[in-house]
Amino acid sequence: MADKKEKMKMLLTIASVAAISIFFTAHLFSRRRKQRRSEIRCYLHSEPKSQLNFKRVLADNSYSPFNHFNRQSDSVKEKPSTLTHPYEAEITALMEDPQLQFSKIAMDDFDMKMGDSYVWVESELQLSQLARVLSEQTVFAVDTEQHSLRSFLGFTALIQISTEMEDYLVDVIALHDSMGILRPVFADPNICKVFHGADGDIVWLQRDFHIYVVNLFDTAKACEVLSKPQKSLAYLLETYCGVAKNKLLQREDWRQRPLSDEMVQYARTDAHYLLYIANCLFAELKKQDCEYSSCTDDKFNFVLEASRRSNMICLQLYAKEIDGFPGESAAFSILSRQLNGQGAAAISGETKFQDLVRRLCAWRDLMARVHDESTRYILSDYAIVALSEKVPTTQVDIYGTIIQADLNIDSSNLSSSLPSPSPVVCSHWIDVHELIQDKLGNLDKFFPMVIQNCLGPNGSCPLSVFNYALLMNSSLKLETRLNTKQNGFKNPKHVAKKASRQLFIQKFSCKSPVYHNCRIYANDGRLLCYCDRRKLEWYLSRDLAKLVDDDPPAIMLLFEPKGRPEDEDNDFYIQSKKNICVGCGEGNHYLRYRVIPSCYRIHFPEHLKSHRSHDIVLLCVDCHEVAHAAAEKYKKQIAGEFGIPLYVRKLPRLFCVMDLKCLPAAVMN
Repeated sequence: MADKKEKMKMLLTIASVAAISIFFTAHLFSRRRKQRRSEIRCYLHSEPKSQLNFKRVLADNSYSPFNHFNRQSDSVKEKPSTLTHPYEAEITALMEDPQLQFSKIAMDDFDMKMGDSYVWVESELQLSQLARVLSEQTVFAVDTEQHSLRSFLGFTALIQISTEMEDYLVDVIALHDSMGILRPVFADPNICKVFHGADGDIVWLQRDFHIYVVNLFDTAKACEVLSKPQKSLAYLLETYCGVAKNKLLQREDWRQRPLSDEMVQYARTDAHYLLYIANCLFAELKKQDCEYSSCTDDKFNFVLEASRRSNMICLQLYAKEIDGFPGESAAFSILSRQLNGQGAAAISGETKFQDLVRRLCAWRDLMARVHDESTRYILSDYAIVALSEKVPTTQVDIYGTIIQADLNIDSSNLSSSLPSPSPVVCSHWIDVHELIQDKLGNLDKFFPMVIQNCLGPNGSCPLSVFNYALLMNSSLKLETRLNTKQNGFKNPKHVAKKASRQLFIQKFSCKSPVYHNCRIYANDGRLLCYCDRRKLEWYLSRDLAKLVDDDPPAIMLLFEPKGRPEDEDNDFYIQSKKNICVGCGEGNHYLRYRVIPSCYRIHFPEHLKSHRSHDIVLLCVDCHEVAHAAAEKYKKQIAGEFGIPLYVRKLPRLFCVMDLKCLPAAVMN
């Protein structure tokens, strides 16, 4: 019995010693790991970036939604989720009554050779002077240059503004915190701002400076209305100004100061010729309106349509792309490509591979926010796939796997010129190693720890206006964020898109039923056609018919009609029509859609123009967008196949029915 007690005592002693040894070993390992982390100095201490000098940013790298400007309090909105445009009333008014005051610049008066004179704006005083100059203009041209490679959300690096008298290059890196000086000028509805392809510029100006553009003329939208064969700025520069442009300079690093002569020339070209091009396009729009006015059955207004499409862009609102879980959309994209066979041929351990891809994408997203870098700069998608497949175990293997994966990227791709592995990976390779080896367990605890290690009191990375909010919210659990999405979390970008769509429906969908389905009978009781109330009341007011039914309304003619549907072998008129989208059946909203494009129809003989209902159908907003895109593609196909230009002048009056035989059947159908 005594021997058993001695054995038990010995076993307990051994177990206690083992437990204490394990505890101290783990503690020592933890201390060494922390020591190794602290010994690694973040690359940002020796490589300062220009945006780190900004004293205030409107869009930081946190997971919080973007706050828009509030005109009433002259500050940001308290409830950004409402996503109401601060200048919605002014913009929608311009859609119905464009304020376009282009001066008449003759070809001989405009100097096609851009001189050497321009104004470089880099001080607050110069910016205020520029604001005064612009406030006296009726129109000026604008373009921006962005930088996105070394920034998580991207930022505006240069703004080019041209008046008829001068070109201005605004150094918005130096003036980032003072750019609000230009806000009133850009929001003035009496001053037209000319952009080309303004979709990105509009939201970037909101993101960086709370600048909202009101009264926009987008030359790309004007090209759409005029059915130009192309709508790129390079095409317009060559067509109207005889200027060739080197688009490769667009990918230059626009943060650098001073700019090279080539970059200055490129930047000035974008805005310098834009006013002249806008004048030319505006003149063509007005000419089309004059020629089109003879077609009484079609009231399409080219100038109004170009203005409407342009100002619709202004109603866009910037919103951050916020995933339910960090890096979720990137992981989904990578896994989708792998599933479609665009990545490696075979994936062993599919579940483990997918989990590792998600972990690495989440880590990359977090590191991009902390260091204000783009995700592609930190770790390429190719490298994430390679790391998830090979699961390297040492620092050398991790680096080698990343380098080999990046070598497979096409040399024409911008990513091929990036450092591999990136400075972020080199500074935080321990995180990558522990993620790959699955030594971290719950990511919900790992990522707050990473943020503290990077940005905490003894953190290795410098704090900035971009990442400070991350540190303040580091206690938030990622699992909670994931559950929030599942319980109805709404991506602000999707909310903004939905709000824009609802506004479009409200402003431009048909306000009343298009088809009233009123019936007209011949004097022998046979159905002649369906019509609207206006036509029915016209017959009744002239005592040419009598009312035979109230609901739905029906009349009987008191005279013998000239023709009947069966005489023309056409039963189109004796079919009732529903007020729904012919594509999907949507009945709450719809727009009229012309099946035959206007650029073809204006050349048809008069008798084919008179029956407009033949080629008009009802489409909802979504189907209208799909149909319009398909029609534009088909028009280009017809233009190439049959030699019919997309942009044609009005043909002489000698054009007759026989000439229709010369047109390809594809156009007539």
